[in-house]
Amino acid sequence: MYRYQEVKTQRKRIIFLSVITLSIGLVLILRLFQIQVLEHNYYQALAEKQHWVQEEIPANRGRILVVDKDSEELYPLAANIIKHLVYAVPGQIKDKKETAQKLARILNMKQEEIEDSIKDNRKFYVPIKHKISDQETEEIKKSKLSGIYLNEEPQRIYPEKTLAAHILGFVNNEGHGQYGIEGFFDKELRGKPGFIQAEKDVLGTIISWNEAKINPADNGADIVLTIDRNIQYKTEEILEKAVKKHQADSGSIIVMEPKTGKILAMACYPTFDPNKFFEVKDYNLFKNSAISDVWEPGSIFKVITMAAALNEGKITPETTYVDTGSVVIDNHIIRNAGNRVYGQQTMTQVLENSINTGAIFAKEQIGNEMFYNYIKNFGFGVYTGIELAGEGKGNISSINDWSRSQFATATFGQGIAITPLQMATAIAAIANNGRLMKPTIVEKIIKSDKKEEEIKPHLVRQVIKPNAAAQLGAMMVQVVEKGHGYQAQVPGYYVAGKTGTAQVPLPSGNGYDPNKTIGSFAGFAPINEPRFAILVKIDVPRDVIWAESSAAPVCGELTRELLNYYKIPPSRPINK
Repeated sequence: MYRYQEVKTQRKRIIFLSVITLSIGLVLILRLFQIQVLEHNYYQALAEKQHWVQEEIPANRGRILVVDKDSEELYPLAANIIKHLVYAVPGQIKDKKETAQKLARILNMKQEEIEDSIKDNRKFYVPIKHKISDQETEEIKKSKLSGIYLNEEPQRIYPEKTLAAHILGFVNNEGHGQYGIEGFFDKELRGKPGFIQAEKDVLGTIISWNEAKINPADNGADIVLTIDRNIQYKTEEILEKAVKKHQADSGSIIVMEPKTGKILAMACYPTFDPNKFFEVKDYNLFKNSAISDVWEPGSIFKVITMAAALNEGKITPETTYVDTGSVVIDNHIIRNAGNRVYGQQTMTQVLENSINTGAIFAKEQIGNEMFYNYIKNFGFGVYTGIELAGEGKGNISSINDWSRSQFATATFGQGIAITPLQMATAIAAIANNGRLMKPTIVEKIIKSDKKEEEIKPHLVRQVIKPNAAAQLGAMMVQVVEKGHGYQAQVPGYYVAGKTGTAQVPLPSGNGYDPNKTIGSFAGFAPINEPRFAILVKIDVPRDVIWAESSAAPVCGELTRELLNYYKIPPSRPINK
C-alpha cells in the first residue's frame, strides 16, 4: 500500500515537471517566433546598430547674398569660415593625465574636465572644444599628442558687421538660425548632414575604415536678397544720425520698389553686430521693429482714408467742406491738432494741413463699412508674408467691435495699430497705380545642386483705380510743396508724401502720454514714374514734437540720395 502511494506521488511529480518543462519550452518557442519572425526587422536593426558605428558629416550652411550693383557679382552678407574642432580617441591616448594637462593649457580649459571626458577607452570619438582660434590650432598641431585630432568645422561670420543685422538675424551657439533670414530659412540654410558608418568588433574596435559607408552631406541653399547694399548702407547711416540728433528711443526706415514689392533697404536703430550676438543683454534689440512693432500711425493714415473716398468717386481733390475745428460723435468731441480752425478747405488742403475733421468728412461720404473694407484691402490687420521671422500683423479688430467714434478717429490713424511694413506696402500701392504688391526681401534661392528658384513679384490685388491713385499722388505732392511735408522737398523733383505725428498710448491703456510722440513720413518719388517708396518712423524724439521736423527731413535726405544714385534727371528747374 505504501509502495503504491509512493509511486503515485512520483508520477504526479513527473507529470507536474513535464507540464512545467513543456510550458517553458512552449514559451521559449513562442518568444523565439516573436523575435525571429514578428520582430525580426527590429532586432536586425538593433544588432546592426551595435555592430556599426556612425559619425555625422555636417553640412555647410548656405550663404546670404546680395547682388553688388557695381560688379553684378554676388556679395556675402552672411558666410562661413573654417575653424577647427579638437577631439580625442581615448583608446589611443598613452598618458591621459599629461595629455589633459597640455590640452588645458592650450585651450584654456580645466584639466579635470578634459581628463574626465577621455578616461573611457570604449569611446572612439570625444569632442573637446569647438571652433578654436588659429593660435590654438597651431599649438595643437605642434603638440603632436597621441589620440588628439583636429577636424574642420564652419563658423558663421557677417563680413559687414552691423549692416542689415535685423534682416539677417544670426546663428546661435547650437547652430540654429535666430530672427531674420537666418531664422525664417533655417531649414533651407542648414542643409542635411551626411554620415560615415564603419563596422566594429565585439570589443567596439573599428575593423576597417576602408570599407566604411559614406553618405555625403547635402549643403544648405544660398539665399539672395533684394537688398541693394549701397542703399542699405546709406539708409542705416541717415537713420542713425537722425535718432541720435533727436535723442529718440529708436527708429526704422523701409525703402521699397513699388512695381515689384522688392525691399531695397530695411533699417532699424539701435542695432547690433551678429558676430557678437552673445554680447547683447536686451533681447528686444534682436527684433526687427520695421516688421514686428505696431503703433498708431497718426496722420499718415489720412492718405488711406482719402484713397477710399477718391476711389468711390465720392470726393475729388477739389471737393470742399467747412471746418469748425471739431466734430461731436457719440458724445465725444474730436478736435484738430493744436485746436486749430481752418474754415473752408479742399480735400487737398485737408492733406496739406493734416486736418482731422476733413478726414472724418471724407470717410462719411462712403460710410463706415466701406471705409473698413478699404483698410482691410490695403493689407492692414494681416501678415504681409514677407520672408522674415517675427512679423507682426497689427490690430484691426472686427468691424462689429468698432463704435462710431472709433471709425472717426481711425480716419487719422488713432485707435488702430499697424506695422511700418504694412504702411510702406500701402504707400507703395498708391505709387504703383493702386496695385498692392506682396513685399519680398528674397530675390532667389540657389539650391546645393545649383538650381535656382526665382521669387517673382506677386500682385495681391488692385486696391484702387489708377485714376484715383494718380489724383492722390498729386495731392501728396502738394503736402510736400505747401504743407507739413515741406522738409521732404528735393530741388528739381516732385516728391509725394504725408507726415504723421502719433500719440503714444499710456501703459494703462487709458489715454495718451502728453510728453511722447512718434513721428513718421510716408512718400515716394519721382511722381511721374515712382522708383521707390519710403517709410520713416522716429520713436519718441526728445527735441521736437511734430513729424515735419523729425521724420520728414530724414525722408528728404534719403530721397535726394536715391534720386542721385539712380541718376534720375530733374523734372523741373532747380531754384538756387
